[in-house]
Amino acid sequence: MVSEKESALGAYLKDRRARLDPEALGLPMSRRRTPGLRREEVAQRAHVSVTWYTWLEQGRGGAPSAEVLERIARALMLTEVEREHLFLLALGRPPETRYHSVDSITPRLQRVLDVLETSPAMVRTATWDVVAWNRAAAAVLGDYGRMLPAQRNILRLMFSSARVRSAQTDWESVARFVVAAFRAETARAGATETAIALVDELSRSSPEFERMWKDNEVSSPGGGTKQLRHPEVGLITMEYSSFAVDGRTDLTLVIYNPASEDDVAKVRALLSKS
Repeated sequence: MVSEKESALGAYLKDRRARLDPEALGLPMSRRRTPGLRREEVAQRAHVSVTWYTWLEQGRGGAPSAEVLERIARALMLTEVEREHLFLLALGRPPETRYHSVDSITPRLQRVLDVLETSPAMVRTATWDVVAWNRAAAAVLGDYGRMLPAQRNILRLMFSSARVRSAQTDWESVARFVVAAFRAETARAGATETAIALVDELSRSSPEFERMWKDNEVSSPGGGTKQLRHPEVGLITMEYSSFAVDGRTDLTLVIYNPASEDDVAKVRALLSKS
């Protein structure tokens, strides 16, 4: 007897298969009675037997392994959200996290940043590369547009930039928090191996980083209050919050809101000069 779980998995596989365009994949279009790929074509792309794949769609194949599910997800060209749903249906759990580095965001998300006129805002990756920012962030936090891409890394700036160090009211405390949050976030996003090169680089160039990294502390980026010493307008106090970007576990949106009208005025003064 086919269980409800197996029936749901089979229905989902059939639906995803029907949505694929054979012509776009270079497959012959002749003698197709139904839309999408044939079962044998999906089985071939996934490197599984046609019989077993047919049973899977019929709810009789049993629980496939995670490795086989990955091959089926690629064969059906599933998005990350669809891949996660496939694993939840088949195994009752999401797949292991896969980290893909990025260097840009969508125009829609950039417009969200730009509408925040006096609130510095940025988008960073799980390895803390800054990939997008608004005018307020450039004016208050640093002109990322004038940096090389490799320099736009919060961890690297914290330990190698004299400007960033002098802007902190308590550099030691802030640096420890950044290292602990970086460690936790890279692990959560499955980016630990990707971060090895940066960790090795900073361990060689900064004894302070090496000491903090060896402490193995972890922390959540979350939110809080941040104070910065700006060379032109003096102390700026801001409340910051971190948000996951919908559908992108590898990206985090960070928004800094000036804590008072006086702080807003300081941000406006910096924007008027930029």
